[in-house]
Formats: sequence, C-alpha cells, structure tokens
Amino acid sequence: MTVTLREITDDNRAAVLALRTTPDQERFVTSVEDSLDEAADHPEGNPWYRAVYDDDDPVGFVMLSWDVAPRPPDINGPWFLWKLLVDHRSQGRGYGREVVRQVVEIVREHGGTELLTSHVPGDGSPAGFYARLGFVPRGDLDPEGEIILRLLVWR
Repeated sequence: MTVTLREITDDNRAAVLALRTTPDQERFVTSVEDSLDEAADHPEGNPWYRAVYDDDDPVGFVMLSWDVAPRPPDINGPWFLWKLLVDHRSQGRGYGREVVRQVVEIVREHGGTELLTSHVPGDGSPAGFYARLGFVPRGDLDPEGEIILRLLVWR
C-alpha cells in the first residue's frame, strides 16, 4: 500500500467525485461533491483538500482547515480535519489511519501542536476510529451539534 495525497485536477475530478461511503455512513460524512461545494462556500476556513490514492487508484478524500485563525464557534483551528472519506470499496484496509498519519505529519511540519476534528454522534459514527488514533473529546460541540475531538501532535 502506497498512499499519497494528490491535488484534484480536471484529469482526476470525475473519479474522485465518484467515491462513496456506504449508505448508512452518509449521515456522518458528506459526498466529495458537497465537500468541494462547502470549501468554495467557506473560504474563511482556508480549505485544503486532496484526493487519497493507493498507487494509481483513488480511494478517498480529505479536507482540512489549513492553519486558520480560530473563530469559535464557527471555525475551530488552526488545524481542523474537516472531511475524511474512504470509498466503501476500500474501507477496512488502513487508508483512513494512514491519511490521518500523513495529516498529522503535515500539521507538525507547519508548527501545529494539535489537530481537531468533529463527528456527528450516534450509532455507526467514526468515534471509535478516532479514539483508536488517540483523539479525545475536547468537551464541547460545534454549532451543528457535532462532538469536537482533539489530538495532540507535537513530537
């Protein structure tokens, strides 16, 4: 497995937009298309997004708020894992874990000390996935009622 984060271009856009979660996961993460629309609608979040590839196969999508000044309650940061989607055909193979590992390295390289994310509560949520990676609840919710999680990333 060779996981890389690549820019979304005209050449790969259709393949990346075709990535999907399972139907029961749709309430926890938006589609790639909706995520890109959200990025365009919220430039104040300084969105940085990439397609996730295993060799030459697109397997997922990731989006961060890139080193943005926090403006609670709407913008948590400076480093916020805004979206993480692994295609339903590629789940359970370690891609999500590897993407988070790479994101943590990016945050460290740019002087960040923590990575935040959030999730919709409920059965089937990604809470267990994030807990296994070391994320802990920060103790608050975002305006949409999502649980905010925190991971310390300093060396």
